[in-house]
Amino acid sequence: MKPPHIALEQITALEPVCLRAAVPEGYRDSNGHMNVRWYLALFDDASDTLHEWMGLTPEYHAAHHTGTMDLEHHIHYLNEVMPGDLVTVYVRFVGSSSKRIHYLMFLVDDTRGKLAATLECINAFADLEKRKTAPFPAEGAAKIAARLAVHAGLDWAASVSGTMQPDFRSRYGIPPYGIKR
Repeated sequence: MKPPHIALEQITALEPVCLRAAVPEGYRDSNGHMNVRWYLALFDDASDTLHEWMGLTPEYHAAHHTGTMDLEHHIHYLNEVMPGDLVTVYVRFVGSSSKRIHYLMFLVDDTRGKLAATLECINAFADLEKRKTAPFPAEGAAKIAARLAVHAGLDWAASVSGTMQPDFRSRYGIPPYGIKR
């Protein structure tokens, strides 16, 4: 199911910006556009920047034997992206628990002025010694809470897929929260 239209001005106002990149020629497939596997690669690279913004740098993870892991995601492919196009990934926080975060990412094709794809994700902080999810460190949790409060006040609906609603809350231990529809 296609998500509702969201004005590019609303998406490009989101912070933090997680990625700006030019699509390499090597991402071209036999149809001449960027292959689907590279959408996830761009979103994954953007999530690295998001985690670093939360204080979860590679150095932090190495020192504390921690990491982050995607538990579930859903991608909407909306418009094709071509090699050479300039793209930007923005994030909108939707919900969180002590160990998990639910967010949306928006891949904007700046060259064509279009929303190319969205990613809905449940991501968890992990203790890699125990191989289990663990609470986010205080600094990261505070940044999540602050940005979640800002994003909850936006005047446009978070375009959640529906495939991860409503049972993801109980499955991932995320308390109920309001989602504008």
